[in-house]
Amino acid sequence: MKLAPAQLGKHLQGALAPVYAISGDEPLLCQETADAIRNACRQQGFGERQVFNAEANFDWGNLLQAGASLSLFAEKRLLELRLPSGKPGDKGTAALLEYLARPPEDTVLLLSLPKLDGSTQKSKWAKALIDGQVSQFIQIWPVDANQLPQWIRQRLAQAGLSASADAVEMIAARVEGNLLAAAQEVEKLKLLAEGNQVDAETVQAAVADSARFDVFGLIDCALGGDAAHALRMLEGLRGEGVETPVILWALAREIRLLAGIAHQQSQGIPLDKAFSSARPPVWDKRRPLVSKALQRHSSKRWGQLLQQAQLIDAQIKGQAPGDPWSELAMLTLQLAGQRLRLSP
Repeated sequence: MKLAPAQLGKHLQGALAPVYAISGDEPLLCQETADAIRNACRQQGFGERQVFNAEANFDWGNLLQAGASLSLFAEKRLLELRLPSGKPGDKGTAALLEYLARPPEDTVLLLSLPKLDGSTQKSKWAKALIDGQVSQFIQIWPVDANQLPQWIRQRLAQAGLSASADAVEMIAARVEGNLLAAAQEVEKLKLLAEGNQVDAETVQAAVADSARFDVFGLIDCALGGDAAHALRMLEGLRGEGVETPVILWALAREIRLLAGIAHQQSQGIPLDKAFSSARPPVWDKRRPLVSKALQRHSSKRWGQLLQQAQLIDAQIKGQAPGDPWSELAMLTLQLAGQRLRLSP
């Protein structure tokens, strides 16, 4: 049956369900939902954990065997099944239906799924998860632009901080919908804020005190056309442990902005007007940098680069072949003006 994310905390205070399914494409919220379930399992004595990644050629018999076998180390077990494609196939469907029909005692199954499309939700295995009596199906929805400021305020409050309206607006503009980046900004502000108050100056200081290889520095370097330095910054970010979704978000954000402005230019709209109507608007100090980047590619080419970013997103999620880091390097070079062949 369906369980709203807002109801999860109260639900986890009671007896746990045999099966939990988390579905969505918002990495931070999905991760935190899964962490909440894992923590509840630990608190209720589930001392053993097994993880299965249901990728190509996965043996679904392993899941059924794990459910049927006795634990050697603990009386209660947590089984995690990650299905990045959201498509179990015939063998996976049969295995999931069999497991749901007779879930083992003293075992919790945590199933991680991407957002399921309409046709997939009507499949037998998905309907068994969504409507079944032994499972709790948790749909994770993205936070839209209108909800983002309130989400940031709540996140700050959880960290013991309160922020001015200007500060919240500045954070929202900086992260533009990327919740993982927003969460990182909040953690940074916890270290920089004086007392528990956050104002616009504090947010600006957080930007200035970013790591040596800052994601936004990478963007500016690429926009300026310094391809070699941009690549060094990308490698620096990788070495510092910055995750690929954060870097892709920043690159895609800038390319989307450039593609939109280039399209308006192709329609005869003056550049200053296109800058002002862009979302977010291009600040005066950044206009020379963005203008320089716009001269490198046609409107059609910017659209192709945006498609390349979508491919990298699929690679990060395990839904397409290829190395995301290599493709991020290619995309960075192209943003910097290097003429490279786009991947098919």
